[in-house]
Amino acid sequence: MANQKLMFENIKADLKVILEKDPAAKSKFTVWLTYSGFKALRGYRRAHWFYMHGMKTLAHLISSHVHKVTAVEIHPAAKIGKGVMIDHGAGVVIGETAEVGNNVVLYQGVTLGGTGKDVGKRHPTIEDDVMISSGAKVLGPITIGRGCKIGAGSVVLKSVPPMCTVVGIPGRIVKQQGLRIADMDQQLPDPILEEFRQLNKRVRDLEINAGIAQKYSPVLEGLDPLDSAML
Repeated sequence: MANQKLMFENIKADLKVILEKDPAAKSKFTVWLTYSGFKALRGYRRAHWFYMHGMKTLAHLISSHVHKVTAVEIHPAAKIGKGVMIDHGAGVVIGETAEVGNNVVLYQGVTLGGTGKDVGKRHPTIEDDVMISSGAKVLGPITIGRGCKIGAGSVVLKSVPPMCTVVGIPGRIVKQQGLRIADMDQQLPDPILEEFRQLNKRVRDLEINAGIAQKYSPVLEGLDPLDSAML
């Protein structure tokens, strides 16, 4: 009975966080009936209850049905906290030994999967207040620390300390700070573009020192060195 009460409390928390974070969510009624990510979490929570009570076949049947309806695949043995938001949801995969904390946001196409070489704990642990952007892959028995942001399309294969921003393939930490403001901004730094800017500026400085730099039109003055070079 206590487990059932916890399940319903988690569903209420999931609904509450969607209404708070998604500007398109106009009412509880709309979210309950039409949001595929929320439907997938509701189905997962039912399946997980059955799984934990030894009715594993029934749990897998529920999960299979939810996958067909929502395009979200969550293993019923995974552990997912409360206040979780799966935005849109299509293509999200959460593996058997994955653990997801409270107030986590997952966008479409996110995979919390394995690498195929591990046994036992094969999937990642996502701590509280993490945001994983569209198409990101977090693979293996690694830990993503509290308050991290994972950029769209990133592939993360190593554990990440708390309060970091990770982008790229493989994922690299491009920002680390003591405190992150809880927001939904997916516009994260691009370290490769920044490196090109630094190299372009260096070449420009060398040309000026050598007296061979092109004379730029006044229109271009003040532009980013990389943007100027592209014109």
